[in-house]
Amino acid sequence: MRLAPARPDEVTATRPGDDIVPGDPVVMDRGCSFDAPPDVVWPWLEQLGKGRAGWYLPIRVERFLPPSRRAIRHVDSRWLGLEVGSVIPDYGGRHETFTVASIDRPHSLVHRSRRGHTDVTWSLTLTPEDGGTRLHLRLRLGPVKHRRLAEVAGGFFDALTVAGMVAGLRERLR
Repeated sequence: MRLAPARPDEVTATRPGDDIVPGDPVVMDRGCSFDAPPDVVWPWLEQLGKGRAGWYLPIRVERFLPPSRRAIRHVDSRWLGLEVGSVIPDYGGRHETFTVASIDRPHSLVHRSRRGHTDVTWSLTLTPEDGGTRLHLRLRLGPVKHRRLAEVAGGFFDALTVAGMVAGLRERLR
């Protein structure tokens, strides 16, 4: 799996949801490109989540997971139709969730959550690019007590999970 670095202009750009986590948050930016237009990529992002379509991984990784933990390999209309306020179960604890903070189909989706004392946003932005799509993912965390730990360990974990999701999504878009 290749890590998905964001481009310098993506890192400096303002994204939907940037105003939700105040102060000086830890920010992690990732980006990748797909050979499919935004309206084809969008439903795959909208259906993400535990107890929904799952969190995509490539088949070579998913084969080691129990069938109940594998992500689906098709778009399922029952997981589409998110609205602001929709709650999506997440891993990281039995009661962890994301709530849709904003949605602009097929351009942007912002999730928000609170993990302990830390506010979290996860912004996904789709932009047309050379007949395909550029996906930018921005994770914002704040306030963060141990900033360096969040940047290094959290950054590594974020890069790894995004790389897995992107690889799994690329397989599904073929």
